[in-house]
Amino acid sequence: MAIDTKGASTTPTTDKDATRPGSNGAPVSAGGAVLEVTDASFEQNVLKSEQLVMVDFWATWCGPCKALSPVVDEVAQAYSGKAKVYKMNVDANNSTPMRYGVRGIPTLLIFKDGKVAEQIVGYVPKDTIQKALDKHV
Repeated sequence: MAIDTKGASTTPTTDKDATRPGSNGAPVSAGGAVLEVTDASFEQNVLKSEQLVMVDFWATWCGPCKALSPVVDEVAQAYSGKAKVYKMNVDANNSTPMRYGVRGIPTLLIFKDGKVAEQIVGYVPKDTIQKALDKHV
């Protein structure tokens, strides 16, 4: 699935079925939280992190992204203290997805020591994500 943002709204949505935790820039919760990362905050939060980091690239109009969202939230809780989990809206942030060759969403990138250690494209079950993280924790 190609990322086509032509005509896609970059205005934050208020439709509770289309929103995702942190999609408006607000932190979700303490411990195991999934937070929004932007092009501006990516280097500091992801590349300079001493912890393992997973970034979920998504968009409000993406059905598989909506399906994966609760799975990513569960993984964030399960890996609290071992890995940081962020979500990046590709409609609001174009340069980071382009920089890392994100062409389809959802895409999960796992970063270790500031470099991509693993890439998962499309909807996958929780255990697939956990196995990928476990290789690098």
